[in-house]
Amino acid sequence: MEKIIEESKQGETLVLENKKENTKKLFIESYGCAMNFSDSEIVASILSENGFNTTQTLEEADLVLVNTCSIRDKAEQTIRKRLEKYNAVKRTNPKMKVGVLGCMAERLKSQFLEEEKIVDLVVGPDAYKDLPNLLAEVEEGRDAINVILSKEETYGDIAPVRLNSNGVSAFVSITRGCDNMCTFCVVPFTRGRERSREPQSILKEIQDLWNNGFKEITLLGQNVDSYLWYGGGLKKDFENASEIQKATAVSFDQLLETVANTFPKMRIRFSTSNPQDMHEEVLHVIAKYPNICKHIHLPVQSGSNRILTKMNRLHTREEYMRLIDKINTIIPGCAITQDLIAGFPTETEQDHQDTLSLMEYVKYDFGYMYAYSERPGTLAGRKMEDDVPEATKLRRLQEIVDLQRVHSGIRTEAFLGKTVEVLIEKSSKKSPNDWAGRNSQNIMVVFPKENYAVGEFVNVTITNCTSGTLIGKAVGYSEMN
Repeated sequence: MEKIIEESKQGETLVLENKKENTKKLFIESYGCAMNFSDSEIVASILSENGFNTTQTLEEADLVLVNTCSIRDKAEQTIRKRLEKYNAVKRTNPKMKVGVLGCMAERLKSQFLEEEKIVDLVVGPDAYKDLPNLLAEVEEGRDAINVILSKEETYGDIAPVRLNSNGVSAFVSITRGCDNMCTFCVVPFTRGRERSREPQSILKEIQDLWNNGFKEITLLGQNVDSYLWYGGGLKKDFENASEIQKATAVSFDQLLETVANTFPKMRIRFSTSNPQDMHEEVLHVIAKYPNICKHIHLPVQSGSNRILTKMNRLHTREEYMRLIDKINTIIPGCAITQDLIAGFPTETEQDHQDTLSLMEYVKYDFGYMYAYSERPGTLAGRKMEDDVPEATKLRRLQEIVDLQRVHSGIRTEAFLGKTVEVLIEKSSKKSPNDWAGRNSQNIMVVFPKENYAVGEFVNVTITNCTSGTLIGKAVGYSEMN
């Protein structure tokens, strides 16, 4: 946890192996959540089949795409600054076309074409297969837009191109959309209703990754615990499914167990979970299989029951704490991480103290913490006054961050003298003589390279730590190799 507060992931320029027959160049950047980065791989795959190779040089691109995040105002402001940069480049390369993808495209729709004169096309998260048609529209001199949300699209038939990959870990999307209408969140409006991907297509994608040397996957969704495949579409329609469909339905715990059984040497993670939807069966599957990582990201957002109600979080503080107790009982040593919002409308000092006391109860390994940012279109944005002064928000946020730093230190210190299994991912940022990789609990571990290599599982004895990093020495290969 080198950075405890994270408003949005930094823009990442994505590159794939080029095809000799392709003549056009694509520059694509992604911001925000892991789902956006996964979606960019789908986009690159679609465009690779339509004549585009990717480039890391903005100035030489024929097409520039930015995959956007709307979760907070700061993320949107970052995108607008990038569009200004594209505009400056486009003045010297008038043939360049620029498109906006993702949640911000879905939220602002045609407003983007009107406001940002640089933008030639706007494409929502469910319309990426229409990109070739939209580009044809642009080539004929017309603005192009498709932000129609789908009830079926999961891109299960698209083989993502692994962009800028370390060749070790990859995302595998299993659900899209969200049915949990949290009052602060734009996701249901920008990504639509929740639907699950057909299990066999998931297993095929993982098999392809295994065949290509990948050692770790993250099963990805806005709410993975709600995964439910029954041969139908939206989860909300399951009650109308046939008896055969219901009898053969696949839930998340069943999918997780199938993946763990089918790929015993593949390390498995998943994200993100919603407390109200996490069932005990999932915990038992995690405990049963050594290749499933002992880490659960479990956003709580607030420790106050009053604020949880205003957020439309369908769990109480007490229910959340009971779930934490179950995790600690069933999966000893499991890392638990959080999302927390400081300064939600009407939040009082007592509400804030309730959040701090919940943190003391759980002692999270790490987390993502934010000051509340009003999002247009959400229920909170429409119905609730953003009445907590900015200075108060920032002070409360800092108190949350400071406490999290203490708890993170406690959690990393608990590994001193212990031996952990690490999957080597890359060279350490601080030293070319050290490897860096994560343990099962998703904590970064740094140790001398010696004769080990990227993609190998190594046992490392921990000798030192910071609040976000474990430092140690390798003592041999693990059984996962």
